[in-house]
Amino acid sequence: MKETIYLGSYTKKDSKGIYKIQLDTASKRLTNRTFLVRADNPTYLTLSDDKNRLYSISKENGNGALVAFKRNESDEIIKSGVVSAEGAPPCYVSYDKIRSFVYTANYHKGEVSVMKTDNDGQLVLLDTVKHLGSSVHENQKSAHAHYFDLSPDGRYVIACDLGTDAVYTYSVDSNGKLSEVSRLDIAPGTGPRHLVFHPNQEIAYLFGELSSEVLTLRYDSTTGVFTAVQTIPTLPNEYNEFNGGAAIRISKDGKFVYASNRGHDSIAIFEVSQTDFFLKLVEIVPSEGIFPRDFDIDPTGKFVVVAHQESDNLTLFERNETTGKLSLLQKDCYAPECVCVLFK
Repeated sequence: MKETIYLGSYTKKDSKGIYKIQLDTASKRLTNRTFLVRADNPTYLTLSDDKNRLYSISKENGNGALVAFKRNESDEIIKSGVVSAEGAPPCYVSYDKIRSFVYTANYHKGEVSVMKTDNDGQLVLLDTVKHLGSSVHENQKSAHAHYFDLSPDGRYVIACDLGTDAVYTYSVDSNGKLSEVSRLDIAPGTGPRHLVFHPNQEIAYLFGELSSEVLTLRYDSTTGVFTAVQTIPTLPNEYNEFNGGAAIRISKDGKFVYASNRGHDSIAIFEVSQTDFFLKLVEIVPSEGIFPRDFDIDPTGKFVVVAHQESDNLTLFERNETTGKLSLLQKDCYAPECVCVLFK
């Protein structure tokens, strides 16, 4: 079987935009990397539920933007919609199949936004909320929204803000209007970046970029309230050099959580307790590249693909579904400035 992976990137050096590559699950190789569509710094991507539209962070005429792409009658990828604004582009995008909304988080502006979309890939801005505040780290002088995505039941939209050390829960109405319903304040200096929900929808795992820690959160789907119950590091005790936490993923069966370390250049693997859902470190493995910004688990659950921003390579691991451990298969796959891995 061949699986398609979309690759988002910076375009400061050799990358031209968005690429795609295939994972051949029979030969266990990444093959056939091809250029998909030109875009300026398409650093994060998401797909519509039917996989026919691709939404990308980008720049348009010097402004920050969200761009929608779709296939035309000639099977070419074309731009179908744009929402742009003065200043830096967003850093995160997600799709809401229930409401046909697209959500973005903007790190530099400290903002979260809602856009309406349709089958043609058109985009209309509906609402924007600006976070206010700061915290103790030098990178926390102002709000830095880094994640904005649906809760698994679709009732709320969750925001992680690195700058304010907070996780926000919003309701969103049919007109795209956001209303804050809850806020969880995290230990100062944590820097909340991304989170993933356990399949039971009652637990989430939050990655702190600045502290290099994963927090286990209990989640009340009725009220949208989070409660922190565990904190566990993603680095060896003896490591004291620079590190920035990046991506976090959970296996479909909810038994293992993975987190990438930029600086230590590794993937931390955690086993999930089936009683209290706390995390226990399994091992920390080298990512086999420099600055592992993003990674993802393939749909079969048997492989992990890691993108390295600084060394321009993808790493392919085979995943043991029983132990959660990763075994290196390939590390020489060229992918310039890659910072996003999205399985189709």
